[in-house]
Amino acid sequence: MANQDEADQGRDKPLLRALRGEILERPPFWLMRQAGRYLPEYLEVRRQAGDFLTLCYSPDLAVEVTLQPLRRFAMDAAILFADILVVPDALGQPLNYREGEGPVLEPVRSVAELSRLDMAGLHDRLAPVYETIRRLRQELPPSTALIGFAGAPWTVATYMVEGGGSRDFATIKAWAYGDPDGFGELMALLVDATTEYLEAQAEAGAEVVQLFDTWAGALPESAFGRWCVEPVAEIVRRFRKSHPEVPVIAFPRGAGVLYAGYAQATGVAGLGLDATVPLGWAAETLQTGATLQGNLDPLMLVTGGEPMRHEIGRILETLGNGPFIFNLGHGIIPATPPDHVAELAEFVRSWRA
Repeated sequence: MANQDEADQGRDKPLLRALRGEILERPPFWLMRQAGRYLPEYLEVRRQAGDFLTLCYSPDLAVEVTLQPLRRFAMDAAILFADILVVPDALGQPLNYREGEGPVLEPVRSVAELSRLDMAGLHDRLAPVYETIRRLRQELPPSTALIGFAGAPWTVATYMVEGGGSRDFATIKAWAYGDPDGFGELMALLVDATTEYLEAQAEAGAEVVQLFDTWAGALPESAFGRWCVEPVAEIVRRFRKSHPEVPVIAFPRGAGVLYAGYAQATGVAGLGLDATVPLGWAAETLQTGATLQGNLDPLMLVTGGEPMRHEIGRILETLGNGPFIFNLGHGIIPATPPDHVAELAEFVRSWRA
């Protein structure tokens, strides 16, 4: 157990203060996918690992790539290097990552096929991830928060059912719409597994956790509540019961006007905004109920220069006078010049409300 001095020091970390609703003179910042393919040092470690899952499950390598962007850019938070699909992998669903194709899974498309999945080996398979977190807590600077994460059930289910990425989500929607009770069994399993996974991350040392619902925007309003809001709300309810000191951020990408009321319905402390969310609307409608996080277009980070600085300034001026964490509206893309990330970091650090 950490001593009281360490606990007090942890509470003073800018990211944790922002998630408690404090308005800071300069908002904390980190970037989704801040460890990744835009950094040459990451590419070297990725070559050493041989394949992506090996990298996720190798604590020495995962710690190294988590720390790489902090050495360059001194963000206010590190986010665990892993992947949202380690949960289905740990449940026993065969998973591979193919170059140029992304994740490929053996699809689960019926209640009968759910029998192939099993919670029994979840934590054994994910033990290297927990070890990575424990090591990171020892390595991080005193003011830097450590974020754990998982995919939200709907988004993870899309990969599990479609067998990989999808443009129209036709297979999963056919199951969810046509057999909601059967599909609900998959979602209930993912709620259980995701909750346990996040709880174990918190026990290992994660100070914040984020739920990525990357494909929330694929659902219409009539299904959004059942398959996006309710599963996240149940995870948050259970997680807060076991770890009330660890705030939860949710990122329901593409939710549009359905962002309104999402934080209150789920109980999250932080709400990640995608790049399409209007800033003024977010400040008036969303920021009164949660700490907001976002939402620079990742392509603006690729562009750099005056267009990027102008947009960063617009975001900070609109949202920086409330509880706020600066971030992107989605993850960094591989074409991003590291110099542009350095420029962003300097701009945000020098800004004052």
